[in-house]
Amino acid sequence: MAKQAGLSFENIMSELRRKSYAPLYLLMGEEAYYIDVITDFIQNEILDESQREFDLTVVYGKDTDMTTIVNAAKRYPMMSPYQIVVVREAQMIKDWDALQYYLQKPLSSTILVFAYKYGTPDKRKKWVQDIGKTGVVYESVKLRDYEMGAWISRYAKSKNVMVDEKAIQMLTDFLGTDLSKVANEMDKLLLTKPADTNRITPEHVEKNIGISKDFNVFELQAALIKRDIVKANRIIRYFADNKKNNPNVMILAQLFNFFSNLMIYHYLSDKSQGAVASELKINPYFVKDYEAAAKTFGAWKTMNIITWIRETDARGKGIDSNGVDDGELMKELIYKMLH
Repeated sequence: MAKQAGLSFENIMSELRRKSYAPLYLLMGEEAYYIDVITDFIQNEILDESQREFDLTVVYGKDTDMTTIVNAAKRYPMMSPYQIVVVREAQMIKDWDALQYYLQKPLSSTILVFAYKYGTPDKRKKWVQDIGKTGVVYESVKLRDYEMGAWISRYAKSKNVMVDEKAIQMLTDFLGTDLSKVANEMDKLLLTKPADTNRITPEHVEKNIGISKDFNVFELQAALIKRDIVKANRIIRYFADNKKNNPNVMILAQLFNFFSNLMIYHYLSDKSQGAVASELKINPYFVKDYEAAAKTFGAWKTMNIITWIRETDARGKGIDSNGVDDGELMKELIYKMLH
């Protein structure tokens, strides 16, 4: 593989599957999932089991130094065309400058991988730029909340499965943007889905992931939009009884995001489905929720709700809470919203 700059995850995986390898990989960034997938592929798929015994070295940044890594990289393979050196937790390494000499002429028979997670080194450093000249420098960026639905759809499609929109919403509300966690739960759903269907439904999610299809933030928003006081209170009682899976901080964050978007919606001059979806960065399927919510909550009320959500969050963290528990705080918030 020639010099590769600015490659996407898909590009890198495609090259690896084609058996086109670079001598150096610097995999860095806040999103650990893509770094792990690439690293695991290089570690487990290039060499067979007997070759790995002789030609695979795996070290951890906190337990090694760059001199040791470079010495390992300089060895020639014994049982295969390539020797692989994988450095996990590379962000823990201190003496990166010791890599500089090796970068002048890296061995073509060595594949040296640095898995630098939860951050990035200074990209102005010479060693970072030199890796980019002969190898792959890839930055794994965390997805935004609004990108998760599309990611889940793509992941499922790659496995020849479809996911219902409500099931996607349940997963994104409950699991957030941790791709490793989402991928693990998706794999669980794929293993447990009925053999006679290629669709994941809300019922399937509820049964296998433990997310209630009737008592979740998505359903709470729907109840608020419809001013269904009984259902809204039933849902928040469920939250109070199941705090571990429904912490107030998560619920409030999702409500804040929804009503912040609703505030933007109120002031959009173009309220067509495409324009709204583009501006709010949401799936067009959910535009109808904002259309309905705008009829229930005017701009002034929406502004007040955003303020109340912030106040509830602060009180839940001990600011002027007067000892009121999370369940009562949420009940008070819902009352204000609906009256």
